[in-house]
Amino acid sequence: MTDVRLRARVEVERGLFMAESYEVISRAVDAGMAPRSFLMAEKWKEKFAPLYEQFPDVPVYVGEGELIEQLTGFHLHRGALAAMQRPALPEVAEVLRDTGVHEAGAGSPRRSRIAILEDLVDHTNVGACFRSAAAMGVDAVLVTPRCADPLYRRAIRVSMGTVFQVPWTRVESWPAGIDLLRDAGYVVAGMTLGEGAIGLDELVAEDHQHLALVFGTEGHGLTPGADRRLDRRVTIPMMHGVDSLNVAASSAVAFYATR
Repeated sequence: MTDVRLRARVEVERGLFMAESYEVISRAVDAGMAPRSFLMAEKWKEKFAPLYEQFPDVPVYVGEGELIEQLTGFHLHRGALAAMQRPALPEVAEVLRDTGVHEAGAGSPRRSRIAILEDLVDHTNVGACFRSAAAMGVDAVLVTPRCADPLYRRAIRVSMGTVFQVPWTRVESWPAGIDLLRDAGYVVAGMTLGEGAIGLDELVAEDHQHLALVFGTEGHGLTPGADRRLDRRVTIPMMHGVDSLNVAASSAVAFYATR
C-alpha cells in the first residue's frame, strides 16, 4: 500500500505508524515506542541489528529492493522501515502539567515555552516545526484536530525523530482549548500579519515566564476563532517586500527569539 492508503485504511484503526531510517527508528526506540515489525534489504541487516536485536520476538522481514518498493509504494533508500505501535496521547492538562511550570522550589518560577500548530496541512511543515521546537528547547507541542498527523511517515522523517522527544498531544476542542492554556498561566500569542500585531522583538521584551505560540495554517494563517481569543498578536518584521515566511521557518525564528 502507498502511504496515503495505509493511513486511511489501517493506520488509525490498528494503532500503527511507520518509522524510516536508522536515526528515526533509534530515537523512537529510545523514547519507548514498541516496534511491531521491521522491513529492510539484505544489505542493511548488519547496520540495523543493534535495533532489532533488542526485540527478539519482533519479526524482521528481508527482501530485494524491487519487491520492497512494490510493498511500500516508494523507494526505500534510508535502509529500513519499522511498523510501530502508536502510543496513546495524553490529555492536554497532563502535557501542561509535565512542563513543570508549577514546580515548587526556591528562586524564580521555571520558564516555559509551548507551541500550537493550528490546522497545518503539510506533513513536511509539521515535521520541521517539531525539529525546531526540539532544537530550541520548546517544552511541548499541541496540534489542533485538523492539523496533519505528527506521526505520519514524512513528518517523522523531516523531524529527524524529534517528534518522539518533544511531548505533544492533540487539542480535542479548538479554539476553546486556548482557555486551558490561559488557565494554566500561559500568555497566548499568535503569529499573524493581521492588524494590531506587535513586533516579535516587543513580545521578547515583555519577557513572559509562560508563553504559548500559535502558528496558523499555511494558506490563511490563524482562524478567526483563535485570533479572537489571543492575548497577543505578533508579527516578524521583514524587509525587501517579503510579507511572510513559511510556517516552519517562522516557527524557528519565533522559538529562537523567545527561548
